[in-house]
Amino acid sequence: MAKRHAEIVGAGFAGLTAACALAQRGWSVRVHERGEALRTTGAGIYIYENGLRVLESVGAYDDAIKGAPFAHTREVRDDRNRTISVHRWGGSRVFSIVRQTVINALAAAANRAGVEIVTGSVGAIVSTDGELMLAKGEKRKADLVIAADGSNSRLRDALGLLATRKYLVDGCTRLLIDKTAEERASSDGATTVEYWSGSRRVLYTPCSETDVYLALTMLDSDDVAKATPVDKDAWKRWFPHLETLIDRIGPDGRYDRFDLIRLKRWSAGRVAVIGDAAHALPPNIGQGGGCAMMNALSLSVYLDREKDIPAALETWERAERPLTEHTQRISYWLGLPTTWPPAVRALTLKVAGRSKWLVKQRTRTALHRPTGT
Repeated sequence: MAKRHAEIVGAGFAGLTAACALAQRGWSVRVHERGEALRTTGAGIYIYENGLRVLESVGAYDDAIKGAPFAHTREVRDDRNRTISVHRWGGSRVFSIVRQTVINALAAAANRAGVEIVTGSVGAIVSTDGELMLAKGEKRKADLVIAADGSNSRLRDALGLLATRKYLVDGCTRLLIDKTAEERASSDGATTVEYWSGSRRVLYTPCSETDVYLALTMLDSDDVAKATPVDKDAWKRWFPHLETLIDRIGPDGRYDRFDLIRLKRWSAGRVAVIGDAAHALPPNIGQGGGCAMMNALSLSVYLDREKDIPAALETWERAERPLTEHTQRISYWLGLPTTWPPAVRALTLKVAGRSKWLVKQRTRTALHRPTGT
């Protein structure tokens, strides 16, 4: 049989995972990245058992976790620094990692598999018969086109696949800070601490041998809190017990509002949509990257099983979409307490941390064994 060919738009977690998985199954693959270099938005990322299994399957695991601490404990604390809940990850893996490290690991695995990665290349128009037109005017014909171009995907929208895009009430500024000598000397893994003050949060996570990942979340209407560079004086007023930590914040940092995306279908003809373009979700259970990688890998598996590409895409969506939508629901629900009175929120989070049923719902995706692993 002639080698099948895929054109992928977007070199993030979804696009690069799909590129690796397809190339390893005999496809020729070209990836188009709009930037002049492979870079990711955000700063750090949690990758749980499900995502780690995908990284193992595509040959990117060792490079991705190099130097990353095992994130064994997560604490939630109120505005008086009192512990509300503690969750310990026993019996499964989770690492906190610098996002760029994972992108580099996936790109290296893709290169080893023979994938062509083209930077400074923007996908503009796609047709359901597998023809991709680039912004510079070139046309590329493929057996399969994958739109992995993020939540603002122009390819998805041109195909009329968007069902709903719900902008949420909150958002986040993500950044990295250097570890102190004391933090560098610690060798017992990573304890993530989520500090609350009103509707604002500071999420503290060591994520490499040299870096700490900070996520500052707030209501989108909170102009002072979402300003970049970060208004450190304001954040120190809201979190006086974190003054020393906040003083370490530099001029970098990017604010993004959270959103929730659902499609009518994940495909149209010979075009598949993956990652945030298909199912963006708030980061409350840390599974945006995990779902992107799982669905990218499983896509290659169903295409390997079924040679009729539109039929394979329908089977893929039917099998994989329910878990993704469960993940979106749980992540959305866990963000609702942001606007609640602090006492009610603290009680809710405490109950959520102790409820076996709620813990099972929250960890279902993390403990899932993805198709293809």
